[in-house]
Amino acid sequence: MRSLKFGIEIETVGASRETVARAIHRAVGGSPGGCSSDCGDWEIVDLRGRTWKVESDGSLWNSTLAHQGTGEIVSPILGYDDIDLLQEVVRAVRAVGAQADGTCGVHIHVGAHAFDAKSLSNLVKIVYKQERLLEHALGVSERRLGQFCKPIDAGFLARLEANRPKSVEEVNSAWYGSRNLAPRRRHESRYHGLNLNSYFYRKTIEFRYFNGTVDADQVKAYVQLVLALATQALKAKAANGARREFNVATAKYDWRVFLNRLGLIGDEFKTARRQLTKHLAGSAAWKGERRDRRAVPSEEATPAPTPDPEEEERRAA
Repeated sequence: MRSLKFGIEIETVGASRETVARAIHRAVGGSPGGCSSDCGDWEIVDLRGRTWKVESDGSLWNSTLAHQGTGEIVSPILGYDDIDLLQEVVRAVRAVGAQADGTCGVHIHVGAHAFDAKSLSNLVKIVYKQERLLEHALGVSERRLGQFCKPIDAGFLARLEANRPKSVEEVNSAWYGSRNLAPRRRHESRYHGLNLNSYFYRKTIEFRYFNGTVDADQVKAYVQLVLALATQALKAKAANGARREFNVATAKYDWRVFLNRLGLIGDEFKTARRQLTKHLAGSAAWKGERRDRRAVPSEEATPAPTPDPEEEERRAA
């Protein structure tokens, strides 16, 4: 997980691209850069020589705050140790008035040079199985689910299951419906929560499920979740793609168990677990509704409580 590289795109409204760029420069240091295009895009070169960008994005013009400014923050290639710096960037742009509303999203790219047909298939199946739970946990809006981050296509999954691809070329055929020898950046298939068009175009896997935010803790949680999913896909010998139905009564517990299986356990991921479970009802420690023993006439009639999954993990260790 800590060896994977990633990049992030954070869409913002409410502040001009110049204002956002200058805030990023204060957070990352280096060269203040400047306007890089006729449309007002900006670039900042940090102390390590990496370029951060603030670009225009036509999808943001529907925002009621668009008249105050819009901009998509595009990070350079980052590593796990850069998450703290990324959080400082988010805090800096928030401090100068950048906001996120219903028109905004967060897209995270994972470097995918280590992925082959098996690990790509694993990732698709892992995400597809938990996708309903993932969408509710992240609070993905219906608008974004219908347009910019559609669920994994069931036909694509069926082709993967039927053909069991042995090569990346066969995964390509399953994704596009036929072999695509010249993938384009803006191919229509990119508008899925899990975007493999990005893999075939530039060897990154894009996760588009995330609503826009300028909350530094949320951004950190999203990055850690994506890196954990990618790591699980790389490690797994196989994966089961059977869709898990969403159960509102047990959702918070079910999601917490899944996060534990991804390895998001312990103090390092405490903030991530809190951010990633806050939209779900119920208890993260108990499956269903916990009953009061005093209301039950005998011990025999008392159902055994389901233990905290994290406590189970600690005992197993």
